[in-house]
Amino acid sequence: MDVKTVSPTSAQLNSATMTEQPISAATTQEASSAVATITVESERIPRVVELTDIVVPVPTDNFSANALQYDAVAINEYYSSRPLPVWRRRLSIVSKLASFGLNLWWDRQTGRLVKNQPARAEQLRKMLTQLGPAFIKIGQALSTRPDLVPPGYLEELAKLQDQLPPFPNKIAYQFIEEELGAHPNEIYAELSLEPVAAASLGQVYKGKLKTGETVAVKVQRPGLAESITLDVYILRRLAGWAQRNMKQVRSDLVAIADEFAARLFEEMDYTHEGHNAERFAELYGHLKDIYVPKIYWPYTGRRVLTMEWIDGTKLTNLESLSAQGIDASYLIELGVQCSLRQLLEHGFFHADPHPGNLMATRDGQLAYLDFGMMSEVKPYQRYGLIQAIVHLVNRDFEGLAHDYVKLEFLTPDTDLTPIIPALAGVFGNALGASVAELNFKSITDELSQVMYDYPFRVPAYYALIIRSLVTLEGIAINVDPNFKVLSKAYPYVAKRLLTDTSPELRSSLRDLLFKEGSFRWNRLENLLKNAKSSDDYDISQALNQALEFLFSERGDFIRDYLIDEIVKTLDTLSRQSFQNATSVVGEWFGLRVNKPAMTPAEEKNMEHFQRILGILQETKGFDPVKVASVLPQLILKPETQRMGKQIAGGLAQRALARLIRDVLLREEPIKSNGYNGSQQRALSLPAQRTK
Repeated sequence: MDVKTVSPTSAQLNSATMTEQPISAATTQEASSAVATITVESERIPRVVELTDIVVPVPTDNFSANALQYDAVAINEYYSSRPLPVWRRRLSIVSKLASFGLNLWWDRQTGRLVKNQPARAEQLRKMLTQLGPAFIKIGQALSTRPDLVPPGYLEELAKLQDQLPPFPNKIAYQFIEEELGAHPNEIYAELSLEPVAAASLGQVYKGKLKTGETVAVKVQRPGLAESITLDVYILRRLAGWAQRNMKQVRSDLVAIADEFAARLFEEMDYTHEGHNAERFAELYGHLKDIYVPKIYWPYTGRRVLTMEWIDGTKLTNLESLSAQGIDASYLIELGVQCSLRQLLEHGFFHADPHPGNLMATRDGQLAYLDFGMMSEVKPYQRYGLIQAIVHLVNRDFEGLAHDYVKLEFLTPDTDLTPIIPALAGVFGNALGASVAELNFKSITDELSQVMYDYPFRVPAYYALIIRSLVTLEGIAINVDPNFKVLSKAYPYVAKRLLTDTSPELRSSLRDLLFKEGSFRWNRLENLLKNAKSSDDYDISQALNQALEFLFSERGDFIRDYLIDEIVKTLDTLSRQSFQNATSVVGEWFGLRVNKPAMTPAEEKNMEHFQRILGILQETKGFDPVKVASVLPQLILKPETQRMGKQIAGGLAQRALARLIRDVLLREEPIKSNGYNGSQQRALSLPAQRTK
């Protein structure tokens, strides 16, 4: 039988020797008999019959060997010539789904929909379990959505997270021996007789190393690669058919399927998962109350992962958390903040945060347990997402339409004219009275029709982001039905806008604060108020960064706007002070002095200014002494001196204009005396009027 060994580019392997252990077996004897050998450039490679034609370990840039890679071309070539297993699998999927759907239809017809709900929920769980890992992933996602799935189904689907049927210990022990080179008894001091949890891709034993550390030992399911590869092929073919034949589908469904499949293949490689865990710990393990377990590399291979054991409770087990005195809402908010940093700061994010992968530790920390399905967001995508949130919150729908172009939902040549009012209609309704009214379900529901009516395409990278956020929001809703992810997210976004020095976010900050030549104090007030709520917001650092940017070449445009606003504010304050002083002196001499009132715009600006000062004083880290210590350095800057001259000149001009208007010039109506309508004004000196 011919065997093709393929890399991600479908190229032949070079002369490096690699070992592929058996990954499909029903018993130990069957697993042993499944091993054969082939020769590739004079090297012997043990393999599983047929499966190695499409799935082989290949060296990658990140890992030296044994890293599974998804190759759509090779999988397509393999199964295109094998229609029998493909059609057998298709019929199995269709028959199970049709049987379940028929039962639901009959329950509805006979009025037993509610009565039979427990039985149907169990049937759905068993059906998804039988259909395999790809369908189990769907069930896991649904188990976190009380707003989408009836309550009777939630508890049953939650069993898909870690209560799936286990496979025999003999196979697990064989895999451990093959991966680690010794029998489990020689490696571990203790190992539980039965798995403590069984999930979609593997099962977990509790053990203890001979050095005394308590560990979790995860062993991969047999036949996993075969099952996933066949389902991925069928899913990809279905996506291609839909894309070609359904005009309303504009998104690249094939690319989305490929993205999901690539993550599944990475998840089948526990060595890759171990590296993911260490990278995750490096990026996010320092955050307050975030915990990432340690990986024990001498006891880890492609199908066996040994990591630190975590004693914890699921976030959805509210009664147990309450009994331990753990605040579930705090941990949910912690998860949201961590996810924001994953998506918008470093771009390396957990794409599968279902309740089985998030645990509350006994000391109230949030522990992440599974790092198989991870993904990345590129820098331009991260900045685009932040800008979209800013435009959404501030109802700048024209800016939001352009964000969709940057994020590759729309092509650059798309006419945005009809799309902008459509977005305004969608998000105007979804936002409601405030940011707190917005959740991802409302966005999805409102946006689906617009995406159908206009040429939107969902990029492949975005599908996993939505999956991650929707899953996390589902957990949050289970803890607090009124929880709104965006209202918790905006403080972080505000902090990034005020502290990030990237040109993209500086441009967003400018667009947010300045409009048509005027400074929007209310937007600055809102930003500062939200940023104050972010735990890691350092106002001293923000002030230093703001000043550094302000006096740089890139800050020229802000200095011009700022000078104008400072002149307006100082002029208003000085007039108020002068008028107050005049009023007091007038009262001493028994004179009545009329105090001109500020314009409504001036009153609003002064109110904002006073509230901003109050917010700054209440912000963690604000120190007037530190602020004062910066002033001497600022005064010496040439830009400051130029600004001072411009401010002084602006104040003088406004004072002179007011003097001419209020003292030297007076408007008087002229009695009709034969003049035409164009002669409506006369100038007179009020103190030396000639009779």
